Amino acid sequence: MELSVKRSFLVILLLLTLLSPSTLSARVVQQRAPRPTATAPAAAAPARLPEAKLINHVLPNGLEVIILEDHSIPLVTIELAVRNGSYTEPPELNGLSHLYEHMFFKQNRAIANAEDYLRTIGQMGIAYNGTTREEVVDYYFTTTSPNIRTAMQFMKDATRYPLFDEREFSREKQVVIGEIDRNESNPFFYLNQEMNNRLFFKYPSRKNPLGNRQTVGGSTTEMMRLIQQRYYVPNNSALVITGDVNPAEVLKMAQEFYGDWPKREKDPFVEFPLVEHPPLPKSEGAVIQQPIQNVIINIGWHGPSIGKDNPATYAADVFSFILRQPNSRFQRNLVDTGLVTGIDLGYYTQRNVGPIALVAQTTPDKAHAAIKALYEEVAHFNDKDYYTDEQLESAKALLEADDLYSREKLSDYTHTLSFWWASTGLEYFRGYLPRLRATSRADISRYITTYIQGKPHIGLALMSNEAQAKIKITPEELIGQ
Repeated sequence: MELSVKRSFLVILLLLTLLSPSTLSARVVQQRAPRPTATAPAAAAPARLPEAKLINHVLPNGLEVIILEDHSIPLVTIELAVRNGSYTEPPELNGLSHLYEHMFFKQNRAIANAEDYLRTIGQMGIAYNGTTREEVVDYYFTTTSPNIRTAMQFMKDATRYPLFDEREFSREKQVVIGEIDRNESNPFFYLNQEMNNRLFFKYPSRKNPLGNRQTVGGSTTEMMRLIQQRYYVPNNSALVITGDVNPAEVLKMAQEFYGDWPKREKDPFVEFPLVEHPPLPKSEGAVIQQPIQNVIINIGWHGPSIGKDNPATYAADVFSFILRQPNSRFQRNLVDTGLVTGIDLGYYTQRNVGPIALVAQTTPDKAHAAIKALYEEVAHFNDKDYYTDEQLESAKALLEADDLYSREKLSDYTHTLSFWWASTGLEYFRGYLPRLRATSRADISRYITTYIQGKPHIGLALMSNEAQAKIKITPEELIGQ
């Protein structure tokens, strides 16, 4: 199984941007870290690019069916998205959404030997996988158009009738613990962990889709049943189908396979409400010592939440894209001067407090000057001349183009649709491009003053023991004091 924890953590996304841009995929679009290598077009009003023509229909049991038809190639992707993930997990359940994902493609009522079955469908050219994030867990099959019924049938059996075989369960617990081991062997894991624990200090488990080793190790199949009963219900799920399909036939098939799936009488988020992450009471700084050659500076703020301040989420995306362009003042003052070798600022769209992260890479000998320069730039974000009208319009155009580009591979774009459906709702997604176009300087200014300038934040530095012994960065310095 695939855990999208590296893509779930905004810091890792930005580090990938700095360290190896070629590894970024179209899937990054949904997490507000668009490709940094695009070049700005000539200043002009953004072209009105074609928007995705989605069809959606809610079955009587509450299951939402979302269809994006595209006959350019004879492939189809079928994805089940569930509003589950770490934001539903108190400490005693942390990591169980991820473990459940691992059990999805195992034995069920119709499949006595899941491995043989999956080997067979692999030979048929059906690719499958699943991902776990903070606010969504999804599972997909990508196959040729004639195999759509086969994939739909297996999705039904895996969703509704899992067996949670004890031997398979014991095996998958060790697989998940192995993923935790691999993450903990990466120095950047500790930067992410420290930022998560400090930024979301009261409920850190709600922002940790990877999970807790002890919780996973002590889990039981009864806990899997608990998750199934709470969240794997039609009125908390969506079926997303993209590619070479006939929408009328797909809707008929969805009703056939899923129409008798019993609805949960009580909304799980009414019965088990999400927590409210409290605002940071003060700024904090810390140095994390790990064996790396360079110095990574990471500054984090609480950003806007979907449903509470939607206008700020559009402003966050546009402003981040302005800063990301090579000709921005942000890049010129920090990268072109040689103070940092790479820098980015991004916002990760979430319903339950989306973080804002500034990440920069520098060398030990330039670290003090780089930190000072970072805070000087932040102090000027709201200056009237910090960006031009042309840069504002170019950023909007590039964001629109980025969305269109991401649709070239529909199997990836299916995950984007699932992400939007779970975290923002489909109407937010449908209105996203028009609202981007309407974003003004005043909107960006309000975003900066509400969430960044003068607000409590976390400042971290990741570096080696030797570097810290030599340069002695202080926690106060890391929060701009």
